[in-house]
Amino acid sequence: MHRVVALVQPVQSTFELGCGAEVFGTTRGGVPQHYEFEVCTENPGPVPTTAGYEIHVSSGLSALSKADTVLIPGWTPVETPLSPKVRRALLRAHERGARLVTICSGSFALAQTGLLTGRTATTHWARLEQLRRDFPEVRVEPDVLYVDHGDVATSAGAGAGIDLCLHLVRRDHGAAHAALISRHMVMPAHREGGQVQYVPRQASAYASLDGLLDWAGERLGTPLSVEDLAARLRISPRTLARRFADQFGTSPGAWLLSRRVAEARRLLEETDLPVDAIAARVGLVSAVNLRRRFRAQVGTTPGAYRRAFRIG
Repeated sequence: MHRVVALVQPVQSTFELGCGAEVFGTTRGGVPQHYEFEVCTENPGPVPTTAGYEIHVSSGLSALSKADTVLIPGWTPVETPLSPKVRRALLRAHERGARLVTICSGSFALAQTGLLTGRTATTHWARLEQLRRDFPEVRVEPDVLYVDHGDVATSAGAGAGIDLCLHLVRRDHGAAHAALISRHMVMPAHREGGQVQYVPRQASAYASLDGLLDWAGERLGTPLSVEDLAARLRISPRTLARRFADQFGTSPGAWLLSRRVAEARRLLEETDLPVDAIAARVGLVSAVNLRRRFRAQVGTTPGAYRRAFRIG
């Protein structure tokens, strides 16, 4: 039996802890039970949670000495330092072969052990820049749901933590068993780790360059070119490219494509328009072109995106 031990701390996120408990610790009729799930903390006793109530944790750090997988289900505030005892316990677990897995902000705790140095990792999109700033030796991946190195693994926001846990089940016991658990959880059977995080669209970022971005955003269905954008401001394409690079770190063409894909995402979420109609409305001409561009930028198909994020 594979033992999964979740390391919790005050103030513990109940949802992120629940992600691990649901995948590894829930007994289901007709589903083989391959995991034992346990919770531990540095100082056993009541642990406050983000939900406003306390949970009682009876196991201390010694539980990590018997873990096959150590789960860190969030770590808030992310600036909280690891105590020497916790750091030692995590490193010892890793040294004897346990894999260390984080959900969302848990990557900040794992980074403090040094085990992510020189390696790729991820976290919730809202904390990516802070992870880069606090741990410059970690290669932060912004456009993934999770990263699995075998001995250590990190995930993005809490929902991506479920994806990572199911991925680990798939790796441990095969796709059929993972799919069986997914069906009981009424979850998609599999989301690839390389799929991008769904960062909210930042409309306010478009209101610059003398109104050019708003102007272009209102005309996505037309065959706009970089030359058209430059002509709007009465400057050369080269000058426009320089201004885009200075303000956004990208080219006008890349920005325009990104804006078209962002609008396609909105239409997939909020309307029942078919994919070919959306392609025409955002200026990508055909469903084939939209699917190609969408997968390149979002990491999934328009159909799969709509199923996951349809509003209403």
